[in-house]
Amino acid sequence: MSPTVYKSGQGYWTRLLSAVGAGVLLLGGAAWLWRELEVLRSENAIYIRAGIVVGLLMALGGLVCWVFNKPRVVDFMIATESEMKKVNWPSRREIIGSTWIVICGTLLIAFLLFAVDLLFAKLFSGIGILEGL
Repeated sequence: MSPTVYKSGQGYWTRLLSAVGAGVLLLGGAAWLWRELEVLRSENAIYIRAGIVVGLLMALGGLVCWVFNKPRVVDFMIATESEMKKVNWPSRREIIGSTWIVICGTLLIAFLLFAVDLLFAKLFSGIGILEGL
């Protein structure tokens, strides 16, 4: 029985990027496990650490391959990719304009909050609640 890819010609980018994300998570977990296993003290500790990490990577990599080939998961990824193709993405000019609006609005709100904070500080120091202003 040879492994086959369910609907192999569809959802390529979603599958690829999901696999890359899963691989990054697996490698990060393997690096963490490698550091955690530094407590092993024996003359063959490095081989034991490597065996545990490589074995776990292979097992979890196989699990990821199995999950990413299940019909429900694959159909979801294919549907996601087809919906993303329907999205009307903004132009570069629209993104730059929106970004400037957000930056200016954030600075305006920060200035207003700073002014209100100073006003309350003066008010509270004036009535004796705060000292030192």
